[in-house]
Amino acid sequence: MKNYDLPSIQDLQDKIYLLRGENVMLDRDLAILYQVKATRLREQIKRNKEKFPEHFMFQLTEVEVQKMVSQNAIPSKKHLGGHLPYVFTEYGVLQLANVLRGDRATHISIKLIEIFITMRNQLEELSNASLQIEDIKKKLMEHDEDIKDLFDFLKMFVKRKGETRTQIGFKK
Repeated sequence: MKNYDLPSIQDLQDKIYLLRGENVMLDRDLAILYQVKATRLREQIKRNKEKFPEHFMFQLTEVEVQKMVSQNAIPSKKHLGGHLPYVFTEYGVLQLANVLRGDRATHISIKLIEIFITMRNQLEELSNASLQIEDIKKKLMEHDEDIKDLFDFLKMFVKRKGETRTQIGFKK
């Protein structure tokens, strides 16, 4: 297997954004990774439109682009090349390797798929941890109720402190 000077995992993860509930990559970033011009990449997509259904690839709206710029996910709208970019889901990235062909496209796609899977696993672990935290909160709330009941019960005895009580137990 040939070494294609692939970017680090962190560099690749930094190019994955969460949009419309999907982890996606911008067409411009993929073109750089695949070492093709962004216009060539978009041409290949237009020629193979049937291979890219909505859940593989979609075009961003003006609002989504503004949101990405305002959240500093991308430096400026100019960074996108003056058009509304296409973004690719995990499936779209894999399909893109089939359309572009070539060893580099295959290796880059494999690396990206591995990263998408890793991110999905991390998200699942976070979700599980979140559920466990919710369970702990629920138990703590139940314990808080029990402790409150205990203190209420003890307060009843404190209120009776002034009353005289008959002594029970052994008498001489």
